[in-house]
Amino acid sequence: MFNLVQKRRLFFTLSALIIIPGLLLMAYVTATTGAPFRLSIDFVGGSIYELRFTEDGADEAAIRDAFASVGLDDTLIQRVGDPAQNRWSIRAAFSDQETTTRLLDALDSLAPLDRDSVRVEQVSPTVGQEVARAAFFAILVAALIVAGFIVIAFRQVPHAFRYGVCAVTAMMHDVLVVAAFAALTGMLFGWEVDALFLTAVLTVVGFSVQDTIVMFDRIRENIPKHLGEPYEAIVNRSILETIHRSLATQLNAFFIMAAILLFGGESIKQFIATLFVGLLAGTYSSIFIAVPLLVAWEKGELPFVGRGRRGPIQPVNAEV
Repeated sequence: MFNLVQKRRLFFTLSALIIIPGLLLMAYVTATTGAPFRLSIDFVGGSIYELRFTEDGADEAAIRDAFASVGLDDTLIQRVGDPAQNRWSIRAAFSDQETTTRLLDALDSLAPLDRDSVRVEQVSPTVGQEVARAAFFAILVAALIVAGFIVIAFRQVPHAFRYGVCAVTAMMHDVLVVAAFAALTGMLFGWEVDALFLTAVLTVVGFSVQDTIVMFDRIRENIPKHLGEPYEAIVNRSILETIHRSLATQLNAFFIMAAILLFGGESIKQFIATLFVGLLAGTYSSIFIAVPLLVAWEKGELPFVGRGRRGPIQPVNAEV
């Protein structure tokens, strides 16, 4: 039987080769720009334009060029409602009245613009800060709930607390990978972190925890079935019995996201790319980080924590 957990040091090293450079990159970006990522107007403030063209002729690229012609280069453009209505929502940096007038003239040259329906709203950076703070606390609360749930649900398994800690560690692994991806794409492609990025992070957290719990649950089922076997052998058997289910589920999502990345609109590409990388990291961490981490803890390989029990697994008397 192929022993996956025996190669745990390799898996840990691969993750470190991604996360450590990502942390260094975020530190560099923070030192040079004041934030670890390029922030959209959701966080730094800006203007939201709601427009309607009375005739066809304006597409996303043309609208982007019109904004760039008046000095508003960083824009997020989305079509709203039925395409036949030619309604658009555009987010850009703050603009004064003169710039707005020049912009409307530039847009009107693309296609007749319904001036009466034009709405321009200013977004305060305070709103973005509150959203970011709420997302941070959501991840923190999720970590506490996951750890507590696993400790209770896995109370029949020796050292149930370790399962909760390993699940949270895998979850934070995925968040750091996504953060490193955001810092890198911000530097290379100018991608900005917006509210959709936070949505992608929270989605990744949910999928990661689900995958990890599925793996842990199979370990819990196999421990009483294979009493007398070494813990490492039980864990490795559990991975091999579950890995096909995990990969099959995630591959369906990966194929769909790959199709959207290739053929979808520009406005959703960043969100899908972030989600793709996050789910890929989540699938990897559930199989190759969370579960091998249990074995490393059991064998006393982790610093600053106690050594686990040695030898065969013995039953634990507890009510279900």
